[in-house]
Amino acid sequence: MSRPRIIFMGTPDFAVSSLEACFDIGDVVAVVTQPDKPKGRGNTVTAPPVKELALSRGVPVLQPAKLRTPPFVEALRPFAPDICVVTAYGRILPKDILDLPAKGCVNVHGSLLPRFRGAAPIQWSIAHGDAETGVSLMVMDEGLDTGPVLAMKRLPIAPDETSASLYPKLAALGGDLLRESLPAYLRGELEPVAQPSEGMVLAPIIEKDEGRLDFTRSAVALERRLRAFTPWPGAFTTLGGKLLKVHRVRVAEGQGAPGTVLSAGPEGIEVACAEGSLVLLEIQPEGKRVMKAVEFLSGNRVASGSQPFGV
Repeated sequence: MSRPRIIFMGTPDFAVSSLEACFDIGDVVAVVTQPDKPKGRGNTVTAPPVKELALSRGVPVLQPAKLRTPPFVEALRPFAPDICVVTAYGRILPKDILDLPAKGCVNVHGSLLPRFRGAAPIQWSIAHGDAETGVSLMVMDEGLDTGPVLAMKRLPIAPDETSASLYPKLAALGGDLLRESLPAYLRGELEPVAQPSEGMVLAPIIEKDEGRLDFTRSAVALERRLRAFTPWPGAFTTLGGKLLKVHRVRVAEGQGAPGTVLSAGPEGIEVACAEGSLVLLEIQPEGKRVMKAVEFLSGNRVASGSQPFGV
């Protein structure tokens, strides 16, 4: 077939590699993204990264506040798309949009489906301690990441991986997956395969409180969650009624009642967990810079045997 007419739907940095791939594969006739939003301390109204790329390529950009009322599909119909490619758009598509393109809508999803369906697959893959993750190219249906899969690419999760480091790797992998698999699908050479019923795990949106250190969890689980929720919401607790952000930790084998300080010295602040212990290495007291725990201890006493951290 001639170069396919593609409508691309996506919003954050994660979607940029996918849009770049679509420019290589076909004619991107329109880009749909979320409305501009205030960002940063100054609340400066900022365009999504996908919009910036689209405008630089001279592609029409649509930013609907809603998709159902009035039916946004009518704004898309004149573009006569062969296919719609969706990557991290941020909204569930109604059936009328799913049915519009001749070849339907496909989604680049940041996990190995059916594991981690939902809004935050990258974070939860780290939090669950998975050894590998990847990206899936899926034909979309009306469910939450339930459609049949066209192709996958896998990627190991490094022992020190954070969401911040994994995010760009998976974004680039999503672009590669589109270049390798979308043309074959459009030529009718790639058949979608239904997702297995086993192995499904949900990846719900991350709430701020997920970053709170709960020492009644195991030390291994807390270390994973710190990496999973870096950069947002980060890991935190309270000390003396004030917020204490925790930036780097080490898992140890100490034992004691959860939340008890086992030691506080040159090697950090060791806190007992439900299983093992967590050594706080780099922390950030409220209103101050990031510092090594030993620096903090030079001006603040944290006594062994105490339970100073908030719950």
